[in-house]
Amino acid sequence: MADDHRSQQPTHPATRALAAPGGHYSHVTVANGFVFVSGQLPITADGAKLTDRSFAEQAEQVLRNVEHAVLAAGSGIDRLVQVRVYLDDIGNWPEFNRIYAAWAGEARPSRAVVPTAALHFGLKVEVEAVAVL
Repeated sequence: MADDHRSQQPTHPATRALAAPGGHYSHVTVANGFVFVSGQLPITADGAKLTDRSFAEQAEQVLRNVEHAVLAAGSGIDRLVQVRVYLDDIGNWPEFNRIYAAWAGEARPSRAVVPTAALHFGLKVEVEAVAVL
């Protein structure tokens, strides 16, 4: 029984495609057949924050980061089951939805879009996700 418990311990796959986490957390946790992706910001693998870039560029980067995270865990966009999007301006929702639809393709996971007053580093969008293996 102890071996069964250990085999179900969460793992935290690493990927060089994402900048090092900015706090005491992992970008990705795999547990019991699920992939949990921490909130991703529009930050490049080398740590550059896209604060001065357009909303579209930020949205595209954040979705690339989510994709890198699920791929590192052995999953993919087509295996997403839940996505949460945080926007600093709900007026950007139509543009985000267009960019997201092109990125997600046929995948249609459950999704919430949450307006928020501010995000870290003055960025405009953050996305967290859950996928299955």
